[in-house]
Amino acid sequence: MSDQLITYYDDATGERTGLTAAELGVWVAATAALLSGECGLRRGSRAGVLLPPHWQTAAVLLGAWAAGIEVSFRGWGAAGLDPDTGPALDVTFVERRRVGSWLEDVPPAPYQFVLGLAPGGAPSPDVPLGYRDFPPAARAHLGTPPPSDGVAVGEAATVDGTTFGEYGAAAAAVAGARGIAAGDRVLVDTAACEEPLIWLMAPLTAGASIVLCSNMDRSRWDDRITSEGITRFLC
Repeated sequence: MSDQLITYYDDATGERTGLTAAELGVWVAATAALLSGECGLRRGSRAGVLLPPHWQTAAVLLGAWAAGIEVSFRGWGAAGLDPDTGPALDVTFVERRRVGSWLEDVPPAPYQFVLGLAPGGAPSPDVPLGYRDFPPAARAHLGTPPPSDGVAVGEAATVDGTTFGEYGAAAAAVAGARGIAAGDRVLVDTAACEEPLIWLMAPLTAGASIVLCSNMDRSRWDDRITSEGITRFLC
């Protein structure tokens, strides 16, 4: 299990999905190809991400960044607030339960993808009008080589102008403050930690692997620490 870079548990359903760095990289490259190749987005385009901590969320974020796309993250903590007033978005990725929720005002975009977050990346059972199902759309590009030009530290990673260099430095600072180091295996309670800077980028920047637990059953805590080789905790 130690070769898995990101592992996802849902204790309510019994799901366990694990991806090695290579497997996650395949999804990241496919997402980048979907955005830059099929959708025709370019460096500096803007993506809205309304997704919880999940392995598919990691693929979306890392894929968007690999394509040089600026990201606007909006967690459930922002639900019920006024819609974003910043620059228009070119693409959105939205968790299915947030579409049509009276608590939510999902920003519009020319390209809109919905994620049902089904086990193993299975198709969403109900795709709203005007949206495409992300897992099948990205799966069509699996095997596409990753972008060859990379991103520069001075390019914007987020829509507020934070550069990749600044974002990486912030992630490294979080890792340092939490004592996360290379080789650690970090357990994350997804209910307590939405911000991808913390649950995703801080461990990855430090060279650690991630175990995400949704609907965490505390009675399984000790067994999970042992079975997954957990060395650090987040949130």
